[in-house]
Amino acid sequence: MAGNGGRPAIGIDLGTTYSCVGVWRQHHERVEIIANDQGNRTTPSYVAFTAAERLIGEGAKNQVAVNSINTIFDAKRLIGRRFNDESVQSDLKVWPFKVVAGQGDKPMIQVTYKDKQKQFAAEEISSMVLLKMREIAEAFLGSTVKDAVVTVPAYFNDSQRQATKDAGLIAGLNVMSILNEPTAAAIAYGLEMNAGSDIDKNVLIFDLGGGTFDVSLLTMKQGVFEVKATTGDTHLGGQDFDNRMVNYFVEEFKRRQKKNIIGSPKALQRLRTACERAKRHLSLTTETTIDIDCLFEGIDFFTTVTRAKFEDLNMDLFKKCIELVEKCLTDANVSKSSIHDVVLVGGSARIPKVQQMLQDLFNGKELCKSINPDEAVAYGAAVRAAILGGNATEKIHDLVLLDVTPLSLGIGISAGGGVMSVVVPRNTSIPTKKKEGFTTAHDNQASILIKVYQGERTRVSDNHFLGEFLFANIPPAPASSPKIGVCFEIDANGILRVSAEEKATSQTCGITITNENARLSKEEIDRMLQEAMKYRAEDEELKRKMEAKNALEVYVYKLKNALLDQNITTKLSPAQKREMGEAIEEATEWLDCNRFSEVLKFEEKQHHLESIWNPIITKIYK
Repeated sequence: MAGNGGRPAIGIDLGTTYSCVGVWRQHHERVEIIANDQGNRTTPSYVAFTAAERLIGEGAKNQVAVNSINTIFDAKRLIGRRFNDESVQSDLKVWPFKVVAGQGDKPMIQVTYKDKQKQFAAEEISSMVLLKMREIAEAFLGSTVKDAVVTVPAYFNDSQRQATKDAGLIAGLNVMSILNEPTAAAIAYGLEMNAGSDIDKNVLIFDLGGGTFDVSLLTMKQGVFEVKATTGDTHLGGQDFDNRMVNYFVEEFKRRQKKNIIGSPKALQRLRTACERAKRHLSLTTETTIDIDCLFEGIDFFTTVTRAKFEDLNMDLFKKCIELVEKCLTDANVSKSSIHDVVLVGGSARIPKVQQMLQDLFNGKELCKSINPDEAVAYGAAVRAAILGGNATEKIHDLVLLDVTPLSLGIGISAGGGVMSVVVPRNTSIPTKKKEGFTTAHDNQASILIKVYQGERTRVSDNHFLGEFLFANIPPAPASSPKIGVCFEIDANGILRVSAEEKATSQTCGITITNENARLSKEEIDRMLQEAMKYRAEDEELKRKMEAKNALEVYVYKLKNALLDQNITTKLSPAQKREMGEAIEEATEWLDCNRFSEVLKFEEKQHHLESIWNPIITKIYK
């Protein structure tokens, strides 16, 4: 890909619960993980809507307990999915916000914003988080950022990857590449551990995040990162562990108090926050407490939870992680003894029981904790962004990524009872181009509807439908006579193009899989782009309002303090004191009643105070 003319390109880890952004610093030859305005290097993937404003990141998460039904998180769990998906229906039971079925069975998040009911697609919510990460980077770099590499779980299907690209587009970003999270983490590990060495290294990346789990096996040699196998679960992570605790304590509260808090989103969110905090504590200690004042109907909730209880609640999920590690090894045809390093990535990889089970699987092998698990993915994405953006230094210039397809790709065969004929098996290195021969099922058949699927099941109904196209004008011939070659071509970004050719006439037809049935249309993307610009303008206007309001408040406090200063008040006449006192009181009352007034009004009030005070203070110090 051509360079971007020296403009900075960023790497974004768009996480389920937390996101992170990094940039390659050419002069220092290292990645800088960029802190947000609160000084934190990771930012909550939260968006909140209130009667007056939209909040993203820290501000959104900080007010979740008092505004739970309008605070959105876990948008990554919805992106590229359908409302009736089993996983979506399962999540609906624990989310405090409302999700409804939109056009084409698309899940739409419903909130109240500025006293109006609005619906947002998951792509829009994710675009808001991406916009926040972009703004964090721009504030740090002091320049506009357009180009980015965004990471996704390795097991995201094509629809979810395309939807993530759409989210980037709505955020005003040119998404140069969609990069698998474990591959990004491997880059971070490789550069830290001198990937340029001549020794072949088999590295297992164990990436257990807030909402997804990926495990990948890579080989590294002289700057070449080759993925051998990848597997995982797009619905397994820290929030699932939190949900187990929440469900347990909901039952405990019901048992103790004979009351069910399931119907109270606010109480559920406060309990969820407490469970998340307890989970983190249990990685450091063997017992912790949960203490929530007035959890439900004025009733306090206090209990203790041990590490053993937490492990018991989630043991089946921990075992599932280990089973997927074993599956990855089997797929790559690599033995446990051939693994040089096991690298931990993702905040949930800090859980002691998970680490112990993983260590036991590899016969006591020491796990690699040399890189920050929360930042490794953004680190690798930033390196990839620098290479694609033409900003690579010698240290990373020759770094090569050889990735694989996370799921099998094929077409539906109606003659076989609705089974999928695999053309590209899972874990095939990309970019790739594979062909398979097909034919007609009936005499003189003039057309074939070619349906493309993705998945590992035999029946097409159990797999993910990607798209279809009609191959027509087939010359009349007996059944099974026409020779039709179907070609699957996948580029370095994992974008798929499927084409068909009739051998006798060389007639061709094809489609670039864009998942129009699950993906946003161009019109929808254009509308969301316009809305994103409108929301950004609203955010900027609100920021100006807050700055004007704060300036007025500071000036009022300054005048109040001046009237308490004996050096000044002794020089004021009673009339001047009274006039200033009345003006300050009037301004204070106006501020209390007009906290979201227009910028001009705040400025007018300040100018009015200045017009009274400046002549007085000028006379005093003349």
